Amino acid sequence: MRLIKKIIRRKGKPGSRKAPGCFRGCLFRFSSKISLFTAVLAVAWSNWCCEKSPGSAMRSGAQSKSNTQKTVSKKSEAAPASKPVRKHPAFNERRSERLRMVDRQIRRRNISDPNVLSALETVPRHAFVDRRDLSRAYNDHPLPIGHGQTISQPYIVAYMTEALELNEDFKVLEIGTGSGYQAAVCAEIASEVYTIEIIEALAETAQERLKQLGYGNVFVKNSDGYFGWPDKGPFDAIIVTCAAGFVPPPLIEQLSPGGLMILPLGSPFGYQVLVVVTKNDKGKVSSREVLPVRFVPMLGRIERGR
Repeated sequence: MRLIKKIIRRKGKPGSRKAPGCFRGCLFRFSSKISLFTAVLAVAWSNWCCEKSPGSAMRSGAQSKSNTQKTVSKKSEAAPASKPVRKHPAFNERRSERLRMVDRQIRRRNISDPNVLSALETVPRHAFVDRRDLSRAYNDHPLPIGHGQTISQPYIVAYMTEALELNEDFKVLEIGTGSGYQAAVCAEIASEVYTIEIIEALAETAQERLKQLGYGNVFVKNSDGYFGWPDKGPFDAIIVTCAAGFVPPPLIEQLSPGGLMILPLGSPFGYQVLVVVTKNDKGKVSSREVLPVRFVPMLGRIERGR
C-alpha cells in the first residue's frame, strides 16, 4: 500500500508526467483490490495478535473462560478430598465401644440405613464430650456440654439423621451446632454441612474440634439459626437440634423442593415431638409427627414468637 501511495503521489506532482487515463483507471482498480486484500489480511493479523497479546481484551476473555473452567474442574477434583480425612488418633480409639453402641442402642431400635450405621460407627463420640464425661461418652443418654446445652443421645442422633434420607450429593443445614457431633455424623454421609450455633463459645470450640478431626466439609457459623444461612441455600435437608414453638419461615424458604426437614416442636419445658417437614416439587409444605422427645430450647429470634 505504501508503494502504491508513493506512485500515486509521484504521478500527481507538478511537473511530472501524468499517467494516461487508462493507466490511472487500471491503477485505481488494482489499488482497490490490493486495499481489500490488505484489509482482510489486517483483520486476520489483528485477531491473531489479540489472541497472542497479553494485554488484549480477547485474550482476557479467553483467559477468564479458561479460569472458570479450571475453577469448576478444581472444585470437582477437590470434592472427594473435602470429605472427612480421619487421620486423627481419635478415630482409632474406643472403636469397640462405638460398635457396641451401634449394635445395642441403634440397630436394635430399627435404625437400618447402612450410611447412618456406618457414620455412627466411625465418628469418635468421645472427642465431642467434656473430659469429665469421657467414661460416659457412649452411654445411652444425652450429656451436658456447658452453657446449658447437651450432646444428644446416640439413638436420637441416628433417628434424626435417618429421617433426612441423606446421600453423598446432599447439602445439609443444621441449626444448633452444640458440640459438633451431629454435624460430623451428617458430614460422613452428605457432601457439605453448614451448621449454625448462637452461643459463640460453643461455635468456636466446635469449629476447632471439627477442623482437628478433619471434617473439611463442615462449615460453622456463629449466628441466630432462626434465619438460616440464605447465601448457602437452598438445602436438600435441614436438621434442627433445639426445640421451637413453630417452624421458622426462613428455614422453609431455604429448603429445596423435594427436601426434608426434621425438628422438635413444642414447649421448651413441656411436651415436644419430632416433626418431619416435607416440601414437594411444587413448593407445597406438609408435616408429620414421628417421635416424642425432649430438647433444649431454641434461642434468639424464635423466643419473640411469630
